[in-house]
Amino acid sequence: MSSRLPVIAIFDVGKTNKKFLLFAEDYKIVHEQAVQLEETKDEDGFPCEDVFALTNWIKQSFEEITNDTRFEIKAVNFSAYGASFVYIDEHRRVIPPLYNYLKPFPQPLLQKFYETYGGQSEFSKITASPVLGNLNSGMQLYREKWEKPIVFQQIKAALHLPQYLSFALTSSLLSDITSIGCHTNLWNFEQNRYHEWVKIEGVQQKLPDIIPCNAIAGYVNKSIPVAGGLHDSSAALVPYLASFHEPFVLLSTGTWCISLNPFNHSSLSDDELQKDCLCYLSYEGKPVKASRLFAGYEHEQQVKRIAAHFDVGVEQYKDVKVNFEFLNSLKTTGLLEHPREGAMISYSKFAKRDLSEFTNYGQAYHQLIKDIIEQQIQSTSLVLPGTSVNRIFVDGGFSNNSIYMHMLADAFPDMEVYAASVSQASALGAAVVFHEHWNTSDIPPNLIDLKSYSRQTSG
Repeated sequence: MSSRLPVIAIFDVGKTNKKFLLFAEDYKIVHEQAVQLEETKDEDGFPCEDVFALTNWIKQSFEEITNDTRFEIKAVNFSAYGASFVYIDEHRRVIPPLYNYLKPFPQPLLQKFYETYGGQSEFSKITASPVLGNLNSGMQLYREKWEKPIVFQQIKAALHLPQYLSFALTSSLLSDITSIGCHTNLWNFEQNRYHEWVKIEGVQQKLPDIIPCNAIAGYVNKSIPVAGGLHDSSAALVPYLASFHEPFVLLSTGTWCISLNPFNHSSLSDDELQKDCLCYLSYEGKPVKASRLFAGYEHEQQVKRIAAHFDVGVEQYKDVKVNFEFLNSLKTTGLLEHPREGAMISYSKFAKRDLSEFTNYGQAYHQLIKDIIEQQIQSTSLVLPGTSVNRIFVDGGFSNNSIYMHMLADAFPDMEVYAASVSQASALGAAVVFHEHWNTSDIPPNLIDLKSYSRQTSG
């Protein structure tokens, strides 16, 4: 009998952090590593993911773990950020680069697209995709066709990043509904199929067949089943949908802070679309209303600015304890007031604050979180109407930030606000989805441990 521990290997690829995790059959993490890879630049000098460095890391990490006598790899899956395509030619080679979804999209081409296909408002409603340029990943293929027709002809398969990671180990070409369903401009939510433009422009023939999220995409080492990968936001929902049946909102925090309401299936309004509201498709293919805020990125940038001003390390914020007296003084300046227009923009009010107004690092950091929460109130509130949600679950980076969590609980006094102690929800979701192919035990009922945050009314 083998003494190796049966595990599933999960690659969880974020824009900043790339993680490799092993889950045992009880879904406890038994191995974890994280790396940050150097970016490269595309032909215009715009920073982008180094697809070759990423591929090498995936292959090397997997090879190392298969040689580790402690573990028996029973299966592999992936979760990764969306809005990013990797192009494959007829020889199954990568056509670089992996374009950055933040790269500006040329306005004349954008205008041409929407004029051809019914106008921004109507098109956005049908595809549940606000007008986001490159962040609508389908537009990257449209752009390739009109700006680089020769390259477009060379593309045999366009793989969203999670599916490319699966391809890197299996050479299987496939598509996945969670990647297609995340503000891509590709999917007609009303008719539950690709939008007509995808066929008209010759894009659909470059999109491989869609396979179910729990299907086997291929095998590695001829024996280990590999899944097709999931969009990370949809993957993060999986453990919650498996564990809780009363309506809830999941606030998945990372580079983006995404409020996901799997119990809100209403169509998007013009107002919601203008405020960056959208729909995702769950691993079951059901619409999930969501709103997004670039708050993790904003936090990352402003923390650097505060650290430089006070001449401390960038990680100093991790040592800041909640100062309830100062927190209460901030409340009087409008934390709970009606959110203002413009709160959905990338930059919080903190970006324009004069740091010399703060006597110490802690005060400045509390103010930063307050400004981010002010945006978060408006963002999360967009997905609440029409549903009986009374619980907010927070996972990811901010769930470990007690200042953020206390302020969020204050901002939603009528809600139960919880921090999920499992901060690897995307990776866990990718493991749970593939359960039947590697795990002989039942899915445990206690996948998620929660810490409750109640409203603080005094210091």
